[in-house]
Amino acid sequence: MYRLLLPIILAFAVPALAAESAKKPNIIIVMTDDQGLGDFSYTGNPVLKTPSLDAFAKESVRLTDFHVCPMCSPTRGQLMTGLTALRNGATSVTAGRTFLRPGIPTLAEVFATAGYKTALFGKWHLGDSYPHRPVDKGFQESIYHLGWGQLNSTPEFDWPLIDGRYFQSGVEKRYKGHCTDLWFESAMAWMKERKASGEPFLAYIPTNAPHAPHIDLEEFIKPYQGKGPAAFFGMIAHIDRRFGDLEKFLIEQKLKDDTIVIFMTDNGGTSGVQTFNAGLRAGKTTYYDGGHRVPCWIRWPNGKLGQPRDIATPTQNTDLFPTLCNLCGVQPPKWAATDDLYRGVDLTSLLRGTERQLPDRKLVVQYGQIPKKFESCVIWQKWRLVKGEELYDIEADRAQTTNVADKQPEVLQAIRDHYEAWWKGLEPLINDFVPISLGAKQQPVVELNSGDWEGIYADNTGYVREAVGGPTGGHWNVLVEEPGDYEFTLRRWPEQTNAALGDKYEPSAKSPANKPKLVTKDFPTIAVANLSIGETKSSIKADAKASGAILSVKLPAGKAQLKAWFADADGTDLCGAFFVTVSRMK
Repeated sequence: MYRLLLPIILAFAVPALAAESAKKPNIIIVMTDDQGLGDFSYTGNPVLKTPSLDAFAKESVRLTDFHVCPMCSPTRGQLMTGLTALRNGATSVTAGRTFLRPGIPTLAEVFATAGYKTALFGKWHLGDSYPHRPVDKGFQESIYHLGWGQLNSTPEFDWPLIDGRYFQSGVEKRYKGHCTDLWFESAMAWMKERKASGEPFLAYIPTNAPHAPHIDLEEFIKPYQGKGPAAFFGMIAHIDRRFGDLEKFLIEQKLKDDTIVIFMTDNGGTSGVQTFNAGLRAGKTTYYDGGHRVPCWIRWPNGKLGQPRDIATPTQNTDLFPTLCNLCGVQPPKWAATDDLYRGVDLTSLLRGTERQLPDRKLVVQYGQIPKKFESCVIWQKWRLVKGEELYDIEADRAQTTNVADKQPEVLQAIRDHYEAWWKGLEPLINDFVPISLGAKQQPVVELNSGDWEGIYADNTGYVREAVGGPTGGHWNVLVEEPGDYEFTLRRWPEQTNAALGDKYEPSAKSPANKPKLVTKDFPTIAVANLSIGETKSSIKADAKASGAILSVKLPAGKAQLKAWFADADGTDLCGAFFVTVSRMK
């Protein structure tokens, strides 16, 4: 099923590129999480103040009809690959659909090959295990958290946003203070080292803020109390402060003129929508503009981009990959001709003003836990076709209040025809799941969690507490890299909690945001742990007062589906093992 990927190859840089690497511009991409187009004072928010971001916007070329996916991972996958989510594989935030397909070069890999130093600081959300970690995808340095965020995501169960943990190139560590400070401070320290060594760099700073849980320092929250979602706005104010510090750093280090800085967000509005939504309809997860139309502000003082201005041409975040390659003189991947419908285009001519428009094209926005035909938005100039039936003219009707499909049959048919061709090329890939590797030398011990169960939305701690997934839970798609003996430790709760299998584990005092609506099931009658992987089945007695149950099995190499769950002494299935540690035994 991966045969369609074979024509995509990474073009290696010629020696001349390496020799000139020091002359290349640096790149910084800052992407915030769950911040909509209306969550800036620059775009008209009547409550929120974002002076640093406002100042940056005023110095930038602003793509005002710029689109991402309506959710976290799909947007990140599109940015990293230049390919639409259904093509690159990362179509959802969970359910076994968070991973990029093998063989697709990433932005980081391409720039590293061209002599750039590459680093990630913040939220990755494209896989926590080999071969999906940042270090596996071209980032030579990476300081990040697991899953979608801290505290309430399944892999970061109970780890707080303040004084929490992070991972550095796959190694677990601890930090003091708020995570937003960690991302920016680490990025600036790393960039300073690159400046000292004269190395061009690509720094990707995707913050987890202002995604829930909305926890920040009082100095940022207090000014907004009684004026809307105070903690949410406070998280944005914190980002704005640190973005301002980044700007000062670039000036002090004499990096500003030769650094391309891109600011964007990963999807449409969330908590701030009721306060101000920039005239758009709906928000995150929807196919209306409020779900996927976001800011994209680009600045490069020495890049001949002309005066700061708005560009209203429809664009998509897949366009940033080829655009950055062109701007930086980096050889882009050689895409297969069959990917022409699914890849971004170079925006250099628009940014530099040598052309006012791009060649006519239609853009498709689609993601999903189970992608379905016409569950999408198709963008064509001023038109939006939502879910294959609703047609809107956003020039006349920015808020998308009036469906004009019956009045524009030719437009409707043209867009539907484009989508039919688009869908036809991707449909064979939709259920071709990308596996997690077990037994690889690059990661001998793998921590699986329910966030990657196929077809089940279980990446929040609340879903673990409620024991979603039924009496046997879900399954993981895995690839056993080497044949041999493997050890599986099945847990109901994360290892760091030390909670017993049958316990009703309560959140720590550090996570008050979990307490108000807490619903937790316990299973004190757990007596058996079950494992199924491919053709191999195994069971062992389990102690409900122990934190885990260990099974050892001999496995052949190859792809398989892994399932693990608990039962009582009578053989009645109780719940899935939400956390499983897998080790290849020597």
